Amino acid sequence: MPTSETGLPYLDAATMERLVPVGRAVQVLEDALRAGLDPEATPQRPVVDVPAGQLLLMPAAAGRYVGVKAVTIAPGNPGRGLPRIQGTYLLLDGDTLTPLAAMDGIALTSLRTPAVSALAVRHLADPRGGKLVVFGSGPQALGHVPAFREVRPITEVTVVGRDLARAESLAGRCRALGLPARALASASPHGPAATDAVAAAVAEADLVACCTTAREPLFPGMLARDGVTVVAVGSHEPGARELDSDLVARATVVVEARAAALEEAGDVIIPIRHGTITTGHLAGNLAELIAGEVVAGPGPRVFKSTGMAWEDLVVAAAAYEAWM
Repeated sequence: MPTSETGLPYLDAATMERLVPVGRAVQVLEDALRAGLDPEATPQRPVVDVPAGQLLLMPAAAGRYVGVKAVTIAPGNPGRGLPRIQGTYLLLDGDTLTPLAAMDGIALTSLRTPAVSALAVRHLADPRGGKLVVFGSGPQALGHVPAFREVRPITEVTVVGRDLARAESLAGRCRALGLPARALASASPHGPAATDAVAAAVAEADLVACCTTAREPLFPGMLARDGVTVVAVGSHEPGARELDSDLVARATVVVEARAAALEEAGDVIIPIRHGTITTGHLAGNLAELIAGEVVAGPGPRVFKSTGMAWEDLVVAAAAYEAWM
């Protein structure tokens, strides 16, 4: 086991993947909520603008542990051949606040985000599963395919991306998992335009995963049929969204926590500002969904995620305990 410069055990990406497969991550998240963890009680993360981008600090306490993730978002990094998002996680003993382990923060994010989405899909989506459309071609898009496959049967995958070559690469990785898959180019990185092929794929989808850096809706919400489940994970800013107001207004909308969504989730904040919906349109948070307190209406179902510190802590604790 490698150690950090401080002498702490360091769980790298490969170790994290080995210790906590995505199906295990889904289950520990559900177990934590069923044991009484309240997502509304998680502290809001500070987001600090710095010259190169943003610094996010995500602290949480639950059970026997405390933890904090420090994440940096540097939009200029891809042009330098560096990751846009980087980070480190520090896990501490809950009683003494003694550091226990450091972890690859991006590997943790790449694991817990699809796991949270899959947990929502487990309780919100039609159990028959079916066709999956994934918007995006980065690590989160890749992670959502096997995560969704853990909780619903997937019959085929359509990957939609601005860069067709990258979308085709992800489709190839889906095929390597034994899933029929194809790639489509999105019509535009700005605005809810859609090619005929993308429009048809969305209209036929049973599950849609939006895993992009888009700041404007990815497709016209009117394309989403009743009963489809749409998960949006790409944005955490009040002025950015992947879903349009039409879709959100028609949908049963579940969020991780109301407080976090009303602070960070542009997908719901923007329709509220425009008067399209009210805060009462939110059907429940993730804990209420797991408890069976959310009843899906006749339209689409939407799960909007911004990422929360309690999720990192629960999965990090599971990794540490598996390593011990």
